[in-house]
Amino acid sequence: MRTSNHLIGLLNFFTFLASIPILGGGIWLSSRANNTDCLKFLQWPLIVIGISIMVVSLAGFAGACYRNTFLMYLYLWAMFFIIAALIGFIIFAYAVTDKGSGRPVMNRVYLEYYLQDYSGWLEERVTSQSYWMKISSCIRDSHACGKTRRIYNGIPESADIYYLRKLSSIESGCCKPPTECGYVYQNETVWIPGGGLVGADPDCVRWSNDQEQLCYNCNSCKAGVLASLKKSWRKVSVINIVILIILVIMYMVAIAAFRHNKRIDNDEPYGETRMEKAQPSRIHF
Repeated sequence: MRTSNHLIGLLNFFTFLASIPILGGGIWLSSRANNTDCLKFLQWPLIVIGISIMVVSLAGFAGACYRNTFLMYLYLWAMFFIIAALIGFIIFAYAVTDKGSGRPVMNRVYLEYYLQDYSGWLEERVTSQSYWMKISSCIRDSHACGKTRRIYNGIPESADIYYLRKLSSIESGCCKPPTECGYVYQNETVWIPGGGLVGADPDCVRWSNDQEQLCYNCNSCKAGVLASLKKSWRKVSVINIVILIILVIMYMVAIAAFRHNKRIDNDEPYGETRMEKAQPSRIHF
């Protein structure tokens, strides 16, 4: 009995440790949101799941140490719903980020992003007027575009060098006009119309050399934000899958240890079972 309790307590300690990367992933998304995307609704599911696992693990640890059956039942049921929620979040994260990626541009190293490549819940959420006003304002306040400027001996970086840079999706979509518009590079955030006709892309007329405007109202900027979110969510989802596998394994071991505890409490020899009720419940740990 003592060994089983120690095993459950040890498992809950590891479960508590497993919640740290999940919570850390939510905090990382939060920091990314504050610096670039500013979509604070995205990190909350992870933060809630991480905190829930921490609290439930502590309940299971206390139940094992003090042999509190109620806390153990609470732990097993709560952990079941947490695992189900984590599975749901992983499926949701992959479902809303399954479309869209950057397109290569001739004679450019950086990629460019187009809103029509994205669709679904996340695209609708980002492009809605109420959210986009907050997102674009936050990108502007973070000075993400200003940070792209490079000056050597008082001279801005040349166009040839700029074209060889690997820009982030935010920098490519929000800080410069689309290449097809035909604008001529002056520096990273100042472009002037070329001698030919302006491209048909609506973003061509949305671009402004006003440093407070740039391409923050462009569809390419929205697409860049979506690309950034996709990258962030996929990274966190990989961590969540690993954590999910660990949680499922520990949960199955915890159920086995809990059943072993009950057999000992009922004075049942190992490997035998005894009917405690004439009509046992269907769901039985």
